Amino acid sequence: MNDRLKFFPITAYAIVMGLSGLTIVFSKFYHLQWMPKILFDSLLFFTTGLFLFFTLMYGLKGIYYFEQVATDFKHRIRINFFSAISISFLLLAIAFLGYWPIVSLTFWWTGTILHTILMLHTIKFWIQHNFEINFMNPAWFIPVVGNILVPVAGVDFMPNAFSFFYFAVGIFFWIVLFTIFFYRAIFHHQMPQKFIPTLFILLAPPAVGFISYIRITQSYDAFSAFLLYLTLFFVALILFLYKSFYKIKFFISWWAFTFPLMAVTLATAVAFQVTALVIFKYISWGMFALAVTMVLFVAYKTILKIKANEICVNED
Repeated sequence: MNDRLKFFPITAYAIVMGLSGLTIVFSKFYHLQWMPKILFDSLLFFTTGLFLFFTLMYGLKGIYYFEQVATDFKHRIRINFFSAISISFLLLAIAFLGYWPIVSLTFWWTGTILHTILMLHTIKFWIQHNFEINFMNPAWFIPVVGNILVPVAGVDFMPNAFSFFYFAVGIFFWIVLFTIFFYRAIFHHQMPQKFIPTLFILLAPPAVGFISYIRITQSYDAFSAFLLYLTLFFVALILFLYKSFYKIKFFISWWAFTFPLMAVTLATAVAFQVTALVIFKYISWGMFALAVTMVLFVAYKTILKIKANEICVNED
């Protein structure tokens, strides 16, 4: 048991991100009268409980194996997953927004402050260390996505200028990191098999950016359309890359499939609301079916790994 705690992975928060995204989708579909409320209620409290459990476990790891947490925090790849903690707070803030506003406010401030610290530290880490281009992978986008998430609930708690700050920082670093990633993907060695599922993270910044921009401006204009159609382009690109996902060994990073698919589902549902184009309703339902299928699949694979005692082991 002690070894399990010592190697409890920070990447476990990707599970919370995926399930929180699904919770928000259930909430959105309920408000659009596409789905009963009981699904949202049930998953909201299940996901919150799972988040608290993971936080307890990683907190205990920090107490008993601080040196291992410090090693994770200095790791060239795992450092990016620490922002998944703050993103989980922000996603739960969005999920609780219409259900229990005071809890939403608490989660949002905690997530915003924590994400700001983690984001600045991560960028400092990038600047102060020499990286080979092969270290670059889509997990680097995780701190960026957190910035773009801040305004989704933040517009209800702070002036728009506050939300625009995080939106601007997130969009800027998304463009920078995507340029580096595209260069790395084309001109250098293929990514390790373990990180191929994280390609789905490419869907998240434009999808969340679209939702965030609509929340801030309350308008559908040229820039929001740009983000929306760029999201759909990346969906098509991922579908064309489907052969890359065949026969790869399961890792906890497979949960990276899930949150971006939820983000696209939400973005197209919002697009249906603001444009009244029925095609977006059909796309949203199609993405929802794909996302739920993926959640069930990776949950099944995760359970098998737990039964085989292959989770919470030394990944180095």
